[in-house]
Amino acid sequence: MTALDLRLRQALQPWRAAPAWRIAFSGGLDSSVLLHLLADWARSEDLPPISAIHVHHGLQAAADAWPEHCARVCAQLGIVLEVVRVQVAPGASLEQAARNARYEVFAERLGVGDVLLSAQHRDDQAETLLFRLLRGAGVRGLAAMPVSRSLGQGSLLRPLLDNSRAELHEYALGHGIAWIEDPSNADERFSRNFLRRQVIPLLAGRWPQVTASLERSARHLGEAQQLLDELAEMDLAAARGVSACPWLPLQSLDLSALSALSDARQRNLLRYWLAPLTRMPDSDHWAGWCDLRDAVVDATPIWRLADGELHRADGRLWWLSGEWLNPLTMIDLPCAAFRESAELPGNGRVQVLGELPHGRWHLRYRQGGESLQVPGRGRRDLKRLLNEMRVPAFVRPRLPLLFDGEELVAVANLTQSPGVEACEARLHWSPPIGAQGLSW
Repeated sequence: MTALDLRLRQALQPWRAAPAWRIAFSGGLDSSVLLHLLADWARSEDLPPISAIHVHHGLQAAADAWPEHCARVCAQLGIVLEVVRVQVAPGASLEQAARNARYEVFAERLGVGDVLLSAQHRDDQAETLLFRLLRGAGVRGLAAMPVSRSLGQGSLLRPLLDNSRAELHEYALGHGIAWIEDPSNADERFSRNFLRRQVIPLLAGRWPQVTASLERSARHLGEAQQLLDELAEMDLAAARGVSACPWLPLQSLDLSALSALSDARQRNLLRYWLAPLTRMPDSDHWAGWCDLRDAVVDATPIWRLADGELHRADGRLWWLSGEWLNPLTMIDLPCAAFRESAELPGNGRVQVLGELPHGRWHLRYRQGGESLQVPGRGRRDLKRLLNEMRVPAFVRPRLPLLFDGEELVAVANLTQSPGVEACEARLHWSPPIGAQGLSW
């Protein structure tokens, strides 16, 4: 058994109970070695079911032959292969677009607890660190690739990060492994190829252990990021607070608790909180956060990010995305249309709970100037009521209102007239939950 075998098996021991191991198999050197190592191990020990996934991007003519090569290799090793063809969305970075397409495929195909095994190695880690350093990344980016992270319903694992490309190459030659050479790997217009072919060899001429040293730095930065995440968890627990609208299913933070932190801790907390929800801006665009935080009390500032918006309302910071950002379709629905739970266009669902007395019931949104007879308080202006109840400004146009003819008699989830109160009916609204964050 080689040192490569031993390190791989040690890395995979904690994952032996996974329902399945799926290998990201490009057919190149790295994933071919990983596939052979696992197939050899499976012959002598009981392992989780092993299968491979090949994602065909179709970006170059040579790639059309790769699925057949991968199928032949997997057939020889007795490993099930799934080939998935994808369309790569055009954009500024072809590399990034292809990566996004791959990981969407991987995330979709992982069952609960499944593990995707990817063959990145120490040299890849060094290239990633250099690439991100040159782009001005922060600690999270410079931590480079983690050994494991969640992906879809399962986990992504990189069990070869402690091994060099040279070790994998030596193993492949010694075991007669045939692999695909991607012609694009020689194209130095791609930044990673330029680093791999020009920069790292130059550095290695002066510092022979450069890749090992860079990989070690990435691990140190990974530990530093872990500490920052733990600090963010503590700050997040203190900043969650309690919303005056517990029925509102939106992510929010207490603005005063957040503002009490140092600027660095504010940014650290926001990055941590928003990471599952949106792509974050670079350091030059954080002025939007300061404008939002420091606006006068009665202002309604907005910080627009890549996948949603941060709003300030009722002393809290609110994350809005998905349907919350779309124009609202006005409605005028008769009661019969929503006696059962009914969908409101782009605005969640509504239902009348209980039995209403005889009346000309219908549902609308605010037009302005409405008032409501409130039990024990007489007639009250709706605008003032919503102020008293601390309803965020962005919610108010969306609140379903129940009318008897032209008389407002109930505000969903909040209050209703004595007549509706007496019959124990209630207008219940389930607001939209917004986009469910980044998928991987």
